[in-house]
Amino acid sequence: MDDIQIIETKSKLELEIIVPGESHSVCNALRKNLMEDEDVEYAVYGIDHPLIAEPNITIRVKRTKDPKKVLLKAAKQLKDESEEFKKLVESIK
Repeated sequence: MDDIQIIETKSKLELEIIVPGESHSVCNALRKNLMEDEDVEYAVYGIDHPLIAEPNITIRVKRTKDPKKVLLKAAKQLKDESEEFKKLVESIK
C-alpha cells in the first residue's frame, strides 16, 4: 500500500483521506469499525471508479474528539480482528 494522503477539511472534527491501493474490502471493514465507535458521527467511503480511482474515506467525530486518533483506534481494531481470523483459519486441519 502507498502512503495515505490527508485532504484538508473545513472542520477539526472531520478527516478526509485517500487510501491508495486498497479496495472495498478494507474500506468497508474500516468504515464498520468506525461506525461502531460512539465518538463517530459518520464514516463514509467511496471509490469513483473501481479500476482507476483510489478510495476516499471521510470521518466526522462528535464533540471535541480527534478524528486521527479515532481512525488509528479503528485501524488497530481491524488489524487485531484480522490476526484473530488468520489464527482461526490456520487452526483448521
